[in-house]
Amino acid sequence: MKKKLFSIGIVLMMFSCSTNDSLEIQNQEQKDLLSKAEINSVIKKSIETKGDFKWSEQNVNIIWSALKHGNNLLTIGYGNSKTNYQRSSTSQNIKNEILALVTSIEKTASKGKSEIFADKNINVIDLKVKNKETIIALLNDKRVRYIEPADYSFFNSEQQDQQRSSSSGGSGCGYSQLTLNSNDYRTISPGARVPWAFDAHKIPQAWDYSTGSGVTVAIIDSGLSPEQKWMNQYFNDGYSSGRTVQKYGTFVDSWWAWSNNYDGVNDKCGHGTKMAAVATAPRNNDNLPVGVAYNANLVTYRAVENVLINDYHEKRGVAEALTALGNRSDVKVISMSIGSPFSIGRVEDAVKYAYNRGKMILAAGGTSTSFTTWYGVIFPASMNETVAVSGVKEGQYSNCDVCHSGSKIDFTIQMQRRNGTDNKIPVLSYYNGKENYVGGSSVATATTAGIAALVWAKHPGWSRAQVLQKMKESSDFYPNTHSEYGYGNIDALKAVQ
Repeated sequence: MKKKLFSIGIVLMMFSCSTNDSLEIQNQEQKDLLSKAEINSVIKKSIETKGDFKWSEQNVNIIWSALKHGNNLLTIGYGNSKTNYQRSSTSQNIKNEILALVTSIEKTASKGKSEIFADKNINVIDLKVKNKETIIALLNDKRVRYIEPADYSFFNSEQQDQQRSSSSGGSGCGYSQLTLNSNDYRTISPGARVPWAFDAHKIPQAWDYSTGSGVTVAIIDSGLSPEQKWMNQYFNDGYSSGRTVQKYGTFVDSWWAWSNNYDGVNDKCGHGTKMAAVATAPRNNDNLPVGVAYNANLVTYRAVENVLINDYHEKRGVAEALTALGNRSDVKVISMSIGSPFSIGRVEDAVKYAYNRGKMILAAGGTSTSFTTWYGVIFPASMNETVAVSGVKEGQYSNCDVCHSGSKIDFTIQMQRRNGTDNKIPVLSYYNGKENYVGGSSVATATTAGIAALVWAKHPGWSRAQVLQKMKESSDFYPNTHSEYGYGNIDALKAVQ
């Protein structure tokens, strides 16, 4: 009996010690856990001092804290070198080895239990990770190119709602429609409206040489409105003929990271529709704004909810759209009037994937809202592989009221009037047959994408480098660059002559 009581006592002591140890660990974790405000302060400081922020340059506790605020979802970029982002048989073996490593530390039943998503084109996986020890091991593993808290959102839901409402009718979401000021356009045959900014860049004169025929422009954004028939069933109308429009979706609208239910192709923001229209809207007799490359083919991707690449499914959606477009031989130009204040590893990999397949990727330099005024040139416009575009005021090199500038900018587009109205560029609205104005670096990017299509259509055998060089030579500051505005405003007529 004494032996039995003694044994029970030992068990109780062991249980008590185990419980105490567990409580100590939990208490220590609570002390170590940084708040979102503290993490965001680190991010902001890095952007302000270095111009960017990278998770892999941070200490273990910052990464772990962000992971805790992001559903414990970790993105791992792997490979046999820092530049090995493309999937191969070798990288498949590395992926399996990393899964085994994570499984051994996390004590999960099998390596498949940790895996949430594995990209088919680039060396990226998303895993469920809870322990600091796992983060330490991955940071010290030469097979790991980077790690990032996949579902950490720099902006909260309230700020994203503000982004939608404050940008309505401008550079962000919005379904509004406005009657255009007659001074902001002129009418050409067979009855199309040419936005004032097109004349400022001699786009109508360029149409004597090229209208974009045979070139496919891709828009990665919030999708395409099913309500605007001129961007759907009547995409071929009037002087626009023999072209195609295709719609895809890579955005998952779900709180759950493991959901793979794509949200479809339809725009639920309005931004993507306006960008597609600026670049490719038809030239017809309905007294509506025409697009820059009105005979180009169009491919749209619903990859984000709004202009910010912020949550996990948006990061993944953009990367999937880029790699899919990279695999298409017909796509020449990819326009991205969206972005993030700092780098996203998987999107960076996907940009390089598409770039190395000859695509010209144009990206918005940045458009401020009430809570993003301190950003410089945003990601991915900050990458060397993208063509960064921003907006300036009519007839002067002065930032539009909300546009970003900096040494990373390649080109500018005049998109804000100074005639007392401050109107932006006229464009098709979300709803059928309606018009609106759109501004910011977003519309500047889509306009430049259209000009690139005009040049490529004139010279279909040219490489991206040749098209880009012609665009540079046709800009105000060439052969020099401006410290804030790159090569400056493009003369579309020179670019196609």
